Amino acid sequence: MQTAFHVPRLPVDDDLLLRPWHIGDLPLVREAAEDAYIPLVTTVPSPYTHDEGVAFLARQEERALRRTGYPFVVAEVAGDRGLGTVGLWPNATDTGRAALGYWVAGSARGRGVAAAALRTVCSWALDDLGFERLELYVEPWNTASRKTAVQAGFSYEGLHRAWQSVGGERRDMMSYSRLATDLAKTVD
Repeated sequence: MQTAFHVPRLPVDDDLLLRPWHIGDLPLVREAAEDAYIPLVTTVPSPYTHDEGVAFLARQEERALRRTGYPFVVAEVAGDRGLGTVGLWPNATDTGRAALGYWVAGSARGRGVAAAALRTVCSWALDDLGFERLELYVEPWNTASRKTAVQAGFSYEGLHRAWQSVGGERRDMMSYSRLATDLAKTVD
């Protein structure tokens, strides 16, 4: 039997760290549940209830236990308040490839939190875990997320028409990648 993925604590900078989810993150889940978009593209419950929030946290732990992913909370070092999440999802059929996803709560947007967290997870995935290709998908209208991808060193690859169901509707997605062979080309 394979052991669970270990979701480590990773320092992002002096103010931020990445860590596993815990029960103290229910306020973050509640805030995300109130966002118009986050529940459409994630498993964040909407409408939020305490029980649904706890179930969301359990799903994050289950992902690591079942070896389907590394779900991180982006948290402030001082006070450990969760600001958002970034997840690394290894491809089940291609061990050298993984996808990433991220979101930041509305109260923490505009501070570069997502780009900093994404750079940290990418470095860990490429350098320590040995992935060769990292991928992410962004809707064309989501300018902030597209900017975040580029700031984290991802290259735009193309448009995938009707790639993903979002809110019951097929939507186009822009694909980005970062390779182990890419030079460190992040933008601050």
